[in-house]
Amino acid sequence: MTRIDAHHHVWDLAARPQPWTDDLPALRRSFSFAELAPALAEHDIDGTIVVHTVDSLAETGELLALAAAEPLVAGVVGWFDLAAHDLDDVLARTRALPGGDRLVGARHQLQVEPDKAWLARPEVTRGLRTLARHGLVYDLVISPEQLPAATAVVAALPEVSFVLDHAGKPPIASGDLGAWREDVARLASCPNVAVKLSGLVTEADWQRWSVADLRPVADAVLDAFGTERTMFGSDWPVSLLAGADYGTVVRAFEETVAGLGPAERDQVWGGTARAVYGTETR
Repeated sequence: MTRIDAHHHVWDLAARPQPWTDDLPALRRSFSFAELAPALAEHDIDGTIVVHTVDSLAETGELLALAAAEPLVAGVVGWFDLAAHDLDDVLARTRALPGGDRLVGARHQLQVEPDKAWLARPEVTRGLRTLARHGLVYDLVISPEQLPAATAVVAALPEVSFVLDHAGKPPIASGDLGAWREDVARLASCPNVAVKLSGLVTEADWQRWSVADLRPVADAVLDAFGTERTMFGSDWPVSLLAGADYGTVVRAFEETVAGLGPAERDQVWGGTARAVYGTETR
């Protein structure tokens, strides 16, 4: 079984500020791939997908340079201005950078986008179609209330491959999963979207979460998407906000999916990530 971590971050504050961490003391430092690597080895992780943190083409280039130097980085989900009229050219230039062959997708911080209809803007949907022509996936990082609007766009763009980050940020801490569960099931009815079981510990109570808190979310996701469209992501180092180091996240996921059969575990641990992001051909 090949194990892929489909969602983690790295950043160097000396190279690029991370203003979103200003009120998060646990994250107000640099996190390097070298710091993560021993944990990957300890937990038999064979490859990773590193995801951007800020809306910066320069950061995307830096992550691709990391991928060029680090064989364990199987793919990069970067940031691009989807509304840009020269997006075709920007993607081509980015692909020509060192590590450009590891570019697998794009993302925008939709969860904090003031325009709630941003994803449906004509210039953005044009950009999403451009991503698809380049064989790239679009990661959806959204809050639960944004799921219906995102579903409408996903359904209208069957040629685009989408991935829902962090299972749509279910309100685990409150325990009220009813609306989220229904909206996730509607999104899952679109065959062109997959999901990451990632970032769940930070949606739970940071001080006293348990695997029992995460299991209803995992069960709902697996019921809706199936193992063939579900993948593991650590969301390291953001997981540290909930006191969860890399090993804690891995062990929690192992316990959560322990009831699956061997073939199903293979899918959620790596098969889905390789198929969706195309890393098996890189």
